[in-house]
Amino acid sequence: MGYRYCNMNPDRLDTSDCVVRAVALVMDLDWDGAYADLSMQGYAMHRILMVNDVWGEYLKLNGFKRSIIPDMCPNCYTIKEFCIDHPRGRYVVATGSHVVATGSHVVAIVDGNYYDTWDSGDEVPIYYWWKR
Repeated sequence: MGYRYCNMNPDRLDTSDCVVRAVALVMDLDWDGAYADLSMQGYAMHRILMVNDVWGEYLKLNGFKRSIIPDMCPNCYTIKEFCIDHPRGRYVVATGSHVVATGSHVVAIVDGNYYDTWDSGDEVPIYYWWKR
């Protein structure tokens, strides 16, 4: 279990596309397919695709359920610990740091490994989407 480098961007750009990368990985899509799907969801909602409720609605429509991480120790639970607690399954996890104008950083977790373009294991998860 642990960090796995993953950059699904076709041009290997390290941009603010964490939502697209995370959704693509957990949905078994390529980056272009995830971007197109999220763009259409954003278009339907009249919002940009990186807004939390746009990609959240997309995941919900595709059978995912959202769960909130209890706020009992807001800075002591990390992505690394989430992976230990969730060794099986596919998750899209929103963190509370590296906030951009449209939301927070998003990380894909599959079977206890977290996939990102940088080691985001010390980030603090706030909520996550998982498929039943």
